[in-house]
Amino acid sequence: MSENETTPEGERELTAEEVIEQKAVRLAKRDRLNELGLEAYPVSVPVTETIPAVRERFGGLEADATTGVTVGVAGRVVHLRNTGKLCFASLQSGDGSRLQAMVSLAEVGDESLELWKELVDLGDHLFVSGEVVSSRRGELSIMATEWKIASKALLPLPNLHRELGDETRVRSRYLDLIVRDQARQTVLTRAKAVTSLRNTFAALDFVEVETPMLQVMHGGAAARPFVTHSHAFDMELFLRIAPELFLKRAVVGGIDRVYEINRNFRNEGADSTHSPEFAMLEAYEAYGDYTSIAGLTQRLIQEAALAVAGSHEVTWADGTVYDLGGEWDRLNLYHSLSTAAGQDVTPETSVATLSKIAAKEGVEVVAPNHGKLVEELWEHFVKPGLTRPTFVMDFPVETSPLTRAHRSVPGVVEKWDLYVRGFELATGYSELVDPVVQRERFVQQAQQAAAGDEEAMRLDEDFLRALEHAMPPSGGMGMGIDRLLMALTGLGIRETILFPLVK
Repeated sequence: MSENETTPEGERELTAEEVIEQKAVRLAKRDRLNELGLEAYPVSVPVTETIPAVRERFGGLEADATTGVTVGVAGRVVHLRNTGKLCFASLQSGDGSRLQAMVSLAEVGDESLELWKELVDLGDHLFVSGEVVSSRRGELSIMATEWKIASKALLPLPNLHRELGDETRVRSRYLDLIVRDQARQTVLTRAKAVTSLRNTFAALDFVEVETPMLQVMHGGAAARPFVTHSHAFDMELFLRIAPELFLKRAVVGGIDRVYEINRNFRNEGADSTHSPEFAMLEAYEAYGDYTSIAGLTQRLIQEAALAVAGSHEVTWADGTVYDLGGEWDRLNLYHSLSTAAGQDVTPETSVATLSKIAAKEGVEVVAPNHGKLVEELWEHFVKPGLTRPTFVMDFPVETSPLTRAHRSVPGVVEKWDLYVRGFELATGYSELVDPVVQRERFVQQAQQAAAGDEEAMRLDEDFLRALEHAMPPSGGMGMGIDRLLMALTGLGIRETILFPLVK
């Protein structure tokens, strides 16, 4: 079975049996290369220019023009057409740029041309050296005087004229990156956004640190942890669900402006906005509060949009233009819930009353208390109507054990959640720094855990000891990096994570 022709549009995909046959043919070609001393996998090839650099330098050549400039380039063969005395290949670089290679009998000789036809396949990494020219049709090309396999592909590429299926895209991301521009662009967009976050923090004198991912006690968020065992210490350990408690220890120690960008792990459901493993940004600012940290968060996101799109208006994958500019709305959680539900809901509203509203609306709440009912009802009534970036302010105390009580409203804490594109992108607090109140909150959480709440926090004596050495009044925030990419690109979370966990 030969694969020395480009796959015509609309042709079926290869069957599993045909793929096995292709692999056998290519393995034979690998052996043939090695027998000839040509190396199927050389340690290096003499590249002098990248494909993007050649395109930038010579992109304006007229048809059938020559330059007198010789370069050596390498790329993956994504199109291949072999004729009698002149063969063509399209070489693709990692960023998706392409350059045509022309291999002629006159330039390379009969033996080299025949070996080309025999040994080069779609998917191979190929080196070519020769003059930069423009073909008769105006295609920027290398007229090869030398060629060499840089790495032999043993499996064929998928059909380049068809979209990969969703499962293939996430399970075989390397194929997605080869064949789809959007996949490559998402990787670059993520890198630009993360670099922008670090640049913004640096301009504000924040210090980046790293905190433990293996912890003797999980905390910093309400989530079920992954549990593992250390043979060296013979003890149970947890993959961290958040870096919060260690970053606060750093603030106690005098690092007044601190942040971390790293991985979190939560042993819970996966859907279009949740992944068991995800990248998280958390930042803490001494002598700030939830109002100042909201301003910081808005600046971080808007600067990231500028870095990615050159504007506060970002264009999503489906063509929608979303405006991240201006001052963002701030919405009170209790007031907005009361308006949408058509009855007053306050921090004093009983669990029984809230449960009746939830039952009427078909809203199910696991281990219900006042805070959980209020938040679930808010998501039911108010969340679907949010379109603009919005800070939802002032949450129930029951669901925010690490947050300072509101300075004027009993039963409420100084916390906001930021909603963009209809999902929660970030959260921010006026941090609870009173070790006595923090202990009380931990005890309440421990009681919930004892009653069967797997997401409740444990009482962390070491963290309380740190607080007892005095943590200054502070504001803190957390934001999912994957969700930031969702806001900037309009993609789902499995598209924004390069190699997502799949079942």
